Amino acid sequence: MSNQAQITSIESLETFRADLVVFLSQMQPVMDEAGGEVTRMKFWLQNEQREFWEGQLRRRRRRLEEAQAEWLNARLSTLQVSSSAQQFAVQRAQRAVHEAEEKLALLKKWDRELENLTDPLLKPVGQLQGFLATDMNKAVAYLAQSIQALEAYTDVAAPGLPATSAASADDPKETA
Repeated sequence: MSNQAQITSIESLETFRADLVVFLSQMQPVMDEAGGEVTRMKFWLQNEQREFWEGQLRRRRRRLEEAQAEWLNARLSTLQVSSSAQQFAVQRAQRAVHEAEEKLALLKKWDRELENLTDPLLKPVGQLQGFLATDMNKAVAYLAQSIQALEAYTDVAAPGLPATSAASADDPKETA
């Protein structure tokens, strides 16, 4: 058994460390994007779509009230032709209000279900993000320390040899 360690390539460790740093820098935006997409979806669902359909419901109810008032006026004026047209307008407005109410109810249901569906999927993403941020950064630091230690080790002259002969023993060009 030899008293010396066999260090073959510190450069490969340096290359691996550099590749790991590049990988981590590329993964951070990907991980942020995964969580960001779910956040944007929740915002769209909870705010934009809810506001849109609540506004639609208000407008459609107002239109229904107007159609009902016009129908009542037409019935009172005893014009049978316009009365049936007004009645059709009321029915169309009622369908539009019903549609808006259904859309709003469906939107509220999706809002509740989105949390239940996305949370189990986001948990592993969060764990991976934590792993990349903490453990892998520690690994990069450990590799840097190991590389420094190995470089310091290779710079130490072999025991019993002068520093010039140890350097010439490492360099094959000087011995030939």
